Order: sequence, then C-alpha cells, then structure tokens
Amino acid sequence: MSGVSAQAGAEAARAGAVAVLRVRGRAVALALLPAALAVVLLAGAPTGVLTGPAWDAARALVSAVAFLVLLAAAGLALAVARARPAVSPTVPVSEGSAPDLHRLVRDLADRLEVPAPSAIALTPDCDSWLEDRSHPALGADAVRSAPGQAPPAPVLVIGSPFLWWMRVAELRAVLAPVVAGTGPSAQPDIIAARRFVRGLDAAAALGTEPGRGPLARLVLGGTARLARLLLHACREEAAEMERAVAATSSERAKAVDYGLRIAAQEQVGLAYAGWDRLLNRVALPAWRIGRWPARLDAGVVSALTELSRRDRLADDFTTRLGERPACDLLEEPGTIDESASLLAARLFHGEPAGSEPQWLPVDWEGYADEVVDRTWRTEAARLHRVLDELGVPASEPGGATLARVLEHLAVPAGVPAAEPGGLPELTEDELATASDDELALRTGVDIGGEAAGRAATVPQPGGEVRRRVARRAEELAEALAAEAARDEARVPAPVGQGADETLSAGGRLPLCPLQPPRTGRELLAEHVAAMVCCSAMDTAGALPGLDWLDGPVLLVQGRRASDLAVRVTGLVDQGDGGPLLDWVRRTGVRPDKPVRLV
Repeated sequence: MSGVSAQAGAEAARAGAVAVLRVRGRAVALALLPAALAVVLLAGAPTGVLTGPAWDAARALVSAVAFLVLLAAAGLALAVARARPAVSPTVPVSEGSAPDLHRLVRDLADRLEVPAPSAIALTPDCDSWLEDRSHPALGADAVRSAPGQAPPAPVLVIGSPFLWWMRVAELRAVLAPVVAGTGPSAQPDIIAARRFVRGLDAAAALGTEPGRGPLARLVLGGTARLARLLLHACREEAAEMERAVAATSSERAKAVDYGLRIAAQEQVGLAYAGWDRLLNRVALPAWRIGRWPARLDAGVVSALTELSRRDRLADDFTTRLGERPACDLLEEPGTIDESASLLAARLFHGEPAGSEPQWLPVDWEGYADEVVDRTWRTEAARLHRVLDELGVPASEPGGATLARVLEHLAVPAGVPAAEPGGLPELTEDELATASDDELALRTGVDIGGEAAGRAATVPQPGGEVRRRVARRAEELAEALAAEAARDEARVPAPVGQGADETLSAGGRLPLCPLQPPRTGRELLAEHVAAMVCCSAMDTAGALPGLDWLDGPVLLVQGRRASDLAVRVTGLVDQGDGGPLLDWVRRTGVRPDKPVRLV
C-alpha cells in the first residue's frame, strides 16, 4: 500500500468528520446565542446602563425566547443521545460456533494492521459491512469495552450466501476491504461524527410510533423536524467522510490478495444473481403459505450450479468447487443456515401467511409436496370460490373443473381471432380518433384517409364477443385480488411495532419486501395456471417439481412443461384458449374431471 495515498485518505476522512462536527458546533452556538443575549441584557439592569421600560420589555422577551430555544436544544440533545439507532437484523456467530472464521478475520486484521472486529454476524444478503453497535441505547445488544479502554471496534456483518458459495481464499479476499475499515473507525473524530449522524437519524424517526398521544406526537414531531434539518445540513460532509473512509480501506486492502480479489468479485456477482433468483422464484412461494425453506444458503449453491450448467460454464466451476468452501469455517453450518433462512423469511416477507400461527420449516426433499402441490391446490380452490361468488355455473356437480375456467375465460369457438397478435378491439370513440398506424397495427389492414367512415371500413369480426370475454376476465381478476387481500388481512399484525424494538426480535417487518403487490391480472394468471397443474396432476399423472432457478414447475412424464405459462397468459390476456386446449389434449388432461382442492 502506498503510504502517501493512505495518509491522504486518512486526512480526507478526518477532514470530513471535522466538517460534520463543525455543523454540530454551529447548531450549539446558534442555540446558545439567545441565552447569551439574555445574559447581557440582564447584566445591564444592575449596572444602570440598560434601564427603562423598553429595556425591561426586551429583557423579558429575550429571556423567554432563550428559555424556549434552550429547552428545544436540550430536548434534541437528549433525543440524539438516547434514541436507539437502527441495527441490521443479523444472526450472531460466536467464536465457539465458528473458531476458524474468527481466526481468519483476526489474521486478516493483523496483516492489514487494523483492529479486529469486535464480533461477527451473518445477514441473509449478498453484502458485507461494518456496523457500530456500541451505542448505550442498544441495551443488552450493545458491544461494550472495558472501563478505561478505547471504544470497541465495529461488528463485521457477512452475507450468508458468501459462506456457502465462495471458497475460503475468495472470502478472505472479499472481506479484506471491509475489515480494513476498522482502522478509520477507531479515529476519535470519525467516531464522534458517526455517533452524531446516527443519533440524528434515530431522532428523525421519533413521533411515528403508534399509540402516542397528541401532545407527545407534537413534541416528538418537532424534535424530529429539528433532527432532519441538522441531517440535511451535514449530509454532504458525512457522505464525503464515508467516501474517504472507503477509499482508505480499499487502498489498505491492496496489500492482501489483491489479484484474487478481482476474480472473487465475479463470484460476488454470481452469488447475488443466484440468491435473488432463489428468493423470488423458490423461497417466496413457500413463504406465502407459511413455510420457510430451512437450507436457503445450501440452495443457492444448487441454483448457481444449475445456472453454470445452463450457461455452459460447468467445466470452470467444477475446478473451483473442488476447493474448500467457506462454510467449512463454521462448526455447525446446518444450524447457522437454518437461522439465516428463518431471518430471511421474516426480513423479506414478514409474518406467516394464511391461517398458520407460526413459521413451519420445509426441507428441499419435501418442497414439491408441501409447497408446490399445496400452493396450486389452494389457489385453485380460491379461483373456484370466486367463480361461485360471481355466479358462474359449474359444468359438473363437483364444480372444480378446468372446463369451467376455460368456458368462462376463453372466446367461444367459431369467433374469429383478433389480428394480428390478438390485440383488443377499439371502441367506437377510440376508432374515430385512432391514427392510421394504430389501425394498421390492430387490424392488419392499411387504411388511409380521414377518420370519417372508418367504422364501416375497419373489419372487427367478433369484436363484441371478445370484449365481453375481456370484461369477464377483468371482473374475475378484480374479485381474485379482493379475495387474496381478505386472506392476507386475516393474518394477525406483527408484534413489536415500537421504534425501540429490536428489528431482529420482531420489529417492523418485512423491512425489504421482495416484490411489489401483484396485480389482478397477475393473480388471475397464477390461479389459472395452478388450476391447469392440478388438473394435470389428478387426471394425467403429472407431478409437482422444483427448478432451482424458476421455482415450482409441472413435470409431465418426467419432463418440465416449460411452455405452459405462455399459453395461460394468452388465455387470460386475450381470451385465446386454443393453444392451452391443444396442450391439454396433447398431455392427456381431462378438463371435465373435478380436481382435489385444499
């Protein structure tokens, strides 16, 4: 590492910290200014210099203003000092449960000539950082130092997917810049600046907790507004300080495994891609029914291995996977994986869905039966329940048949399809104002001239029938969305809604929802696909399965039905049931037979 660049980075970081503290000093001076003026006015009365009714009124007014300003400043200072800073939900990793991992981090700190982190924790995310947990407001969770010693070093938070996907040498190379950050974190000015900024951030959230009275909300709201003003005043200085700290840490880390770090960064990107795909496609369907896959980190290895096979990178990965994985640094990786997987469920999804009182674990061997099969049958049951509410007649006494769904959503046979691409027809008003290009796109006929007379020249065979089917699909989608919302509303609210609650102990979760709420059309497509899969399983011998990259899949004669989603989308969006009916006949599915529901 270049001594000149390291020194320059350290000086820049300290300069940023001093700039933040200078904002704090200006705020204190501004708060003391009315009090100083009041002292001058009060001292002028005994000396006989500032006497008279006007000066008496000025003394009273300035003294009252000074009292109010000092009271507000004291309240803000107390809030900043006592407010509980945000703490990332993590799984603690004690030295007894991972002695090799702690030894690797300590050796890395020694090579970098920086203090070792005070503790290690895992997070269900593809990132790593240092987190200060020495604030007294954290209570029992605070990291404390012995009396007379320097403040404790930050806690090292490591993304749990890294431990399962990366090799030991790769993990050490990736953690080097992070661990190097403990050096600047020990600088007194940087410690004070970070403590001030984190206190302001915590104080800015005051007044948002439920259950507060009007007076408490008014007082805390005013304190929060003052904290936000100070945050705005020092945000550029704080950002500059953190950039300088990161640059200094990166420069210092070049002394350790710099060449390997470049290659390891590729694995960071792969881990992120596999983890994101696993959470959205595999874990999320399980979370929605109150199940949590108990081996998510082990699953990311399977997902990335499958990804490498599909991308024809298997040979390169086979050589790499022969090295020692970083999860071997843990004494009981399975237990740690379970804890991280449960935290991921609470962090990204929140409380269990449906009527389940608590989360229930599921292993990968039972995923197809306990998650895929149950999800499909639950959604099929909801679909037919909504159809019953809408008064849609059942084709059989049992009612739960695929034929009932197809008859309701598909354009009847004999009605010409919309050309080209099955786009919806224009209404009379839209037709009168549509451009020639839009008419050509929707009808396949190039028509020139003015708008007059277009209604007679544009062919729209079966348009009214298709519009009626589209309205039925829209009505069903809205009813399904309302029914799904009612099911979710039956879940009790999470406990621990106060800001002082530890997030990892059940605070405001989910903190990071994976996906936005699904639209009615998306819900309808999912429910129709579930009904098709249930009918295929009950009448054609198909089986539920798990794809590591795509989640639940239908296996027909041992092969994945990969083209089913496109056919279902055509039925839901365009009323085109032909491709889906062809698939049903080819697969041997009996749409007239009732299916088993949950």
